[in-house]
Amino acid sequence: MNNKKVVVLGGGVLGTQIGLMCAYYGYDTTFWLRSESSIERTKPKIERYSALMLQDLAQAKALVGNPMGAFMYPRGMVKGEWSAVTAEQIDELLACGKKNLEEKVHIELDKAAAVKDAYLVIESMSEDPKAKIDVYTQFKDLLDEDTILVTNSSTLLPSMFAEYTGRPEKYLSLHFANTIWKNNTAEVMGHAGTDQNIYNEVVKFATTIGMVPLQLHKEQPGYILNSMLVPFLSAAQGLWANGVADPETIDLTWQLATSAPAGPFKILDIVGLETAYNINQMKPAAQQEGTTENKIGKLLKEKIDKGETGVNAGKGFYDYTKK
Repeated sequence: MNNKKVVVLGGGVLGTQIGLMCAYYGYDTTFWLRSESSIERTKPKIERYSALMLQDLAQAKALVGNPMGAFMYPRGMVKGEWSAVTAEQIDELLACGKKNLEEKVHIELDKAAAVKDAYLVIESMSEDPKAKIDVYTQFKDLLDEDTILVTNSSTLLPSMFAEYTGRPEKYLSLHFANTIWKNNTAEVMGHAGTDQNIYNEVVKFATTIGMVPLQLHKEQPGYILNSMLVPFLSAAQGLWANGVADPETIDLTWQLATSAPAGPFKILDIVGLETAYNINQMKPAAQQEGTTENKIGKLLKEKIDKGETGVNAGKGFYDYTKK
């Protein structure tokens, strides 16, 4: 059990999942949110992802003794070799996890109260440089001297923001994949001014919440995962924006040809169309009329304006309200 305090700035898709994994492993976890309306948007995510995590863990009992279970169980929630896991151990994890998810999760609107005595603060705001700088500026004088600050940015470099944090030596990137409790990657990337001891501490922290730390030796936009994933998703959106094929056909093509469980547009729904839009708009070509990136931005904006932002909204490229 770990009683250190972790704070997540933001209650988006990944921010919620990160906070819940911290709580599952016993960290006293606080979500800082901007407003009452943010609380109303975040509470359903907390309930949904808590339920999904416990459901996946419970279902893993049926996989005990099955070699294929090693490819199917929620890796972030069960430490150790799968072949040694017993049904009794999963029952214990379920009981402890349920208790922690009920007792260790807090929501706070007050900035100073949120980060007081924090061991680690995880910034998980929108993929917008100005928004991140604004948040760092607001919090830099409120953090305790020893508090470590990390960003979950999926494409932006820590060196872009280090000077605004007030603690560049204690600041770096810690990037997670979606459905963190199953896809338990944690990419750790520092900048030139990151203290190596702090980097090592973040690597250690990642292991304590069931992640496999993936250490980058230098800054790379998009880290390892998104350096591969973003071009893939961009290529799919380009086919759609240029009228080559519809999203369903593009997804079907990918799934049939590669045996992948989901196509690029289903992945975009999971990631969230607002995140996809922000990433697309950072490309200079997105501002040039007639380019593929410009077309993608317009089409994504149309869906966002209609509230079709992905799985959490009930609709994105696919309708998730249908039974």
